[in-house]
Amino acid sequence: MTNTHEAGAGRVRLLLLLPVQTAVVAGVGLLLTGPLAHHWPLSAEDGVNDALADRRTPFVTALTDVASLLAGTESVIALTLVCTLVLLLVPRVPPWREAAFLAVAVAAQSAVFLLVTLVVDRDRPDVPHVDPAPPTSGFPSGHVGASVALFGGLAVLASRRLHGFRRHLTVGLLLVIPLFVAYSRVYRGMHHTSDVVAGLLNGACTLALVAAALLPRSRKEAAPPAPEPSAHGARRAVVVRHPRACDEATATRVRTLLRDHGFAEQRWTETTVGDPSGALAEHLGERDTDTDEGPDTDAGRDTDLVVVCGGDGTVRACADVVAGTGVPLAIVPCGTGNLLARNLRLPTEPVPALREALRGQVVGLDVGRIRGDGIAPTRFAVMAGAGFDAAMVRDTSAGLKESLGWAAYVVSALRHLADARMRLSIRLDGGAPLERRARMVVIGNVGTLQGGLPLLPEARPDSGSLEVVLLDPRGVTGWLAAAGYLASRAPGGRRHRASGTRERSRAHGALEYFGAARIDLRFARPQPREIDGDAFPEGTWLTADVEPAALRVCLPASAPADGPRGTGTRARADALTDTDTDTDTDTTPARTGAPTGASTHVASDIPAQAGTPAGSEAPAGAGREGGGRGHRDARTAAQ
Repeated sequence: MTNTHEAGAGRVRLLLLLPVQTAVVAGVGLLLTGPLAHHWPLSAEDGVNDALADRRTPFVTALTDVASLLAGTESVIALTLVCTLVLLLVPRVPPWREAAFLAVAVAAQSAVFLLVTLVVDRDRPDVPHVDPAPPTSGFPSGHVGASVALFGGLAVLASRRLHGFRRHLTVGLLLVIPLFVAYSRVYRGMHHTSDVVAGLLNGACTLALVAAALLPRSRKEAAPPAPEPSAHGARRAVVVRHPRACDEATATRVRTLLRDHGFAEQRWTETTVGDPSGALAEHLGERDTDTDEGPDTDAGRDTDLVVVCGGDGTVRACADVVAGTGVPLAIVPCGTGNLLARNLRLPTEPVPALREALRGQVVGLDVGRIRGDGIAPTRFAVMAGAGFDAAMVRDTSAGLKESLGWAAYVVSALRHLADARMRLSIRLDGGAPLERRARMVVIGNVGTLQGGLPLLPEARPDSGSLEVVLLDPRGVTGWLAAAGYLASRAPGGRRHRASGTRERSRAHGALEYFGAARIDLRFARPQPREIDGDAFPEGTWLTADVEPAALRVCLPASAPADGPRGTGTRARADALTDTDTDTDTDTTPARTGAPTGASTHVASDIPAQAGTPAGSEAPAGAGREGGGRGHRDARTAAQ
């Protein structure tokens, strides 16, 4: 209890950084009103206000009236009090932390704003003002900062309490409000563009600090059910744990759950910065020294299950080791994104995800193999890419990820919206190179991002091929077209089966899709790159190909509507990814080159199959290739 109390007190001390934030914002304001005032882009701000003032219409003015009302001082105070009371009355544990988080975030942002205005004196734009001009400085925007603290805070709480479509819709609507308030303040002539940008950053930084200080790092999970008696003998599991993502309470529940399912022998290992797989290869090769069996010549032969407690980066590193050995892998999602778990429709909570996997079935899934300049050959299970998405991953703060979860990537993405397009060539299955320009390129084994966004709607983990998307929106129209197309492919939207061609252009050219078993990318200039959410050094090329059904993953048992067990991974993946049309039930791979054997591998219940040699049921590409013995080295295989 003492350690918990000290940890909580240490987080609260993060609020002492608020004076530092105040000093930084004030310093930026003094620069904007002093030495930088007549330099671009500040010198162009008056033109923005003039242009908006000349184009005011009664309809838009009426809309911005609503934004000004919502972000006004009286409205923010009233809404904060109401929301705080509601949070205290809702029967959740611990409600006072969430109520305190919201109230402190709004109050702290206001305090920073008032202190900065005492130091920075900036005139408001020289255009007709729609609202009465308050006596305070125009820098930073108080309306914008208050709206970020209030509505952004509600978005954080909604992301922790809600699930599924309601969660995505509520969080999205709440986050749009501060952006609209920012636009309305410039439109109404009350602030320069830099004032509202400073207001957005001030509110966001305050929100991040208060969230890290007051909100618990993880929600309490429901107590596991009574232990189930195991009808099987003692089996061995190797558990790879990310020490920061998987806390002690979760680790204890995982240990108990595995024991209840007959895994009496458990060997735990922790990841490190230098070895994100936690030396898994060495643990797979270990043998019980109390037995009289001979030396180990088949890595993983004595391991019945590998359990990965971490995020996509940890899962990737472990999949790189396990793929091709025939050892089943169970995923305990403890990271920020957990994209593989989400695409496989695993429960989002760690212990329930493991419980459902242990009660379910083993499915053979594809993995990608990738290499590049400065990147040793490795495998990936989710996506790899270059350009905008890689820069976003690289520059996302670890602290923000801990406090805000996947929403922290949004903050980083805003910084790279104006990045230059890249020139690249793409070669599919050894064909002729295609010259393109794009903001980012993503190679996917699965296709759905956080929030259910279907970036690669046709990507399937059992197709025997990889999907590629080039994102190149031109202006606001291009972004809207791309967003509209992706929204139409989201669950509940209208869906279309792919045309079957290897090259597909969508959203008026803002999105371009390809499918192939091997993809070669070459960039005119070094680009940031990422693999399954981990940033890699900039480089000028990437080569990826697919290993069909090479990774055996424990997944929840199919519902009766999905068909009986043993119907194949394609039937299972249809139920998981839900990317096909509502009427077309053809299970033939859409693209040539997908192996027919990729749809034949589904093991039965994990307790009955965990110790079965992989070669007895795995299709080509899974288990030990060519009857060879020993664990395949990932780098040799990728070459």
